[in-house]
Amino acid sequence: MKAKGSVFKYGDNVDTDVIIPARYLNSSDPGELALHCMEDIDREFIHKVKKGDIMVANKNFGCGSSREHAPIAIKAAGVGCVIAETFARIFYRNAINIGLPIIECPQAAREISEGDCVEIDFDSGLIVDVTTGKSWQGQAFPEFMQRIIQAEGLINYINSGKS
Repeated sequence: MKAKGSVFKYGDNVDTDVIIPARYLNSSDPGELALHCMEDIDREFIHKVKKGDIMVANKNFGCGSSREHAPIAIKAAGVGCVIAETFARIFYRNAINIGLPIIECPQAAREISEGDCVEIDFDSGLIVDVTTGKSWQGQAFPEFMQRIIQAEGLINYINSGKS
């Protein structure tokens, strides 16, 4: 599995309330949630993001409340992967459970810039900034996690009977 896209870069402590503001949590429709993804810190995000684009952030991405809506909104907006120095543990688990690929790689998160083109190979964990030519070794996804992501989430994976 691979992802490739343009980077949207964010800082430390991007919490679930700015990923998807609480005022939109009356909907569980992924398409509706995507329309409001990141709007409180990046009003142009939803107008600029393209399928496969990459989010890069610093420390503690996805902190705050444990709502599944946050990774759902990111995935539904078309983001192919989130790279961060660290993730809040509950966000990490929710992201994998809904099939959103995420990779912790501190050096890549610090060095990748807004607008760069980045490619990620989930089999090897290799992250390449196509714009600068730099590369970093992130942690590869174990095979079972790749199957969950390919199935578009844990529920689909379990229902497929391939577990």
